[in-house]
Amino acid sequence: MLTELRIRNFAIIDALTLPLAAGFNVLTGETGAGKSIIVGALGFLLGERGATDLIRTGSEKASVEGIFDVSGDAELITLLDARGVDVEDPATVVLRREIVSSGRTRAWINSATTTAAVLAEIGRALVSLHGQHEAQTLLDEESQRAIVDAFGAATAVAARVRAAHEEVLTIAREIQSLSARKAEAERRADYLRHLVSEIDEAQLKAGEDVSLEEEARRLEHAEQLKSLAGGMSGMLEGEEGAVLENLGHMQRSLAAIQRIDASLARLQELYDSAFYSLQELARELDDYGRNVDLDPARLGEVQRRRDLIFRLTKKYGPSLEAVAETARVARTELDLVDSGALDLRQLERRREEAQTSLAGAAAELTRLRHDAASRLAKEVDAVLPELGMPDGRLDVSMRPRAEIGAVGAEDIELRIALNRGHESRPLARVASGGELSRVMLALKTILARLDRVPTLVFDEVDAGIGGKIGLQVGDTMRRVAGHHQVLAITHLPQIAARAHHHIVVEKGARGGITTADTRVVEGHERVIEVARMLGGDPESGVSLAHARELLNAAHEPTEPLPRTARKLAKKR
Repeated sequence: MLTELRIRNFAIIDALTLPLAAGFNVLTGETGAGKSIIVGALGFLLGERGATDLIRTGSEKASVEGIFDVSGDAELITLLDARGVDVEDPATVVLRREIVSSGRTRAWINSATTTAAVLAEIGRALVSLHGQHEAQTLLDEESQRAIVDAFGAATAVAARVRAAHEEVLTIAREIQSLSARKAEAERRADYLRHLVSEIDEAQLKAGEDVSLEEEARRLEHAEQLKSLAGGMSGMLEGEEGAVLENLGHMQRSLAAIQRIDASLARLQELYDSAFYSLQELARELDDYGRNVDLDPARLGEVQRRRDLIFRLTKKYGPSLEAVAETARVARTELDLVDSGALDLRQLERRREEAQTSLAGAAAELTRLRHDAASRLAKEVDAVLPELGMPDGRLDVSMRPRAEIGAVGAEDIELRIALNRGHESRPLARVASGGELSRVMLALKTILARLDRVPTLVFDEVDAGIGGKIGLQVGDTMRRVAGHHQVLAITHLPQIAARAHHHIVVEKGARGGITTADTRVVEGHERVIEVARMLGGDPESGVSLAHARELLNAAHEPTEPLPRTARKLAKKR
């Protein structure tokens, strides 16, 4: 649950700490005191878009920090671990987000920087924020379908339907692709056979074009190569005054030097190395010159082979590798002409099996949804009178689709009738903003035992109601607080009196600049705040007596504390 919210330099807020408790928390205060700003700061922390106009006048940055106790929530701790967030004992998670004057935002989880996407994901797992804007999600078909599936324990089956439908679509795409490629291969079959035949007959070898180019160059310049090699061989050995002959004369002088100075023995090694290397060079040149082939016939063969390779690379690719790949692709296409029909039959069998699987999963999902729709409507109908809609009636419409889709075999629509004798209509055509919020609260009351998000925040859920209905809404939210931590922003004393924990937002000034602050009210202070909300003189005996009556009615000693509140009380 959210134990503390810290806000700095956000809108009119200088520095504010909002302490929260388990159970039902309410936030009250005069109009304009800053209650909506606190909700906006919480929304910013949970990943909503931020703008520089959120930064308090005269400040460089705004920041919001939320401290959460996640003790005992193994699923949430597993999610945090999967996102690389270390949770130490006691199991506390700290989310922090700031925005600077340049418009850049940064986020942290437990002092480690993180992305806005990960912060939002973790935030959604910790807090569910519901205001009139969020209640608009009830108008979304996907949200309505998700509510019915969650209530009917059909979420896993719905996931199976989506997976089975995707499998059917995948196979259909494979069939379409294979059919198109098979038809194209049949149209091009004669050309493809000619192409493969022409390339196969050439019997190309990898690197052949390079070796042929080198051989052609040698054959074209054979006489010149023979002459050059013979000339160099003669200069080294065999001619009068050849290099090796002169080197032989040098040996006598070198021996004489070494007899006089024995330290010059190293020169003999250098001489021997040079002499033997030149001898080897002379032999290599002589052998090369004798083996140079003056073969015009071979030159003709090489040139014809090079011409063939040139024509093939011109037609089928810039290199021999590209030509070989063209032939491979052509053979694959030709295989489709012979094997495509068999492959298509196999794909059709797979599609039939996938469609059967889809139909089975969709039928199971439809059954669960029908059962859930009936039960959900009855339970909501029982709650609506407590929320100021005594004649309210919810219908869950399930219209069969022309064919099974990713969402199943039916479209789901929540419809409501708010007055006796009227037909139910889609929520968007019937409910006002306040009524939508109360319908959302009714659904949350019923789905509370299924919802794994530990903290629920309700803003403006009391719009358009008062009196006895306010008491009923407060009682409903108090019941929801038996499963979740609840924070409600309210103007109604009837709702505020039902809370376990009461926080007042007050406007003040610091350094000549307007700011907002909070204080927890208990005992007589709380009586005064409820009296103020009643609209009379908060110091008058009548207002104070009425306030005490509201508070006493909400805190009967026989009423058990919510499970979360009992847990917190034990810690204290």
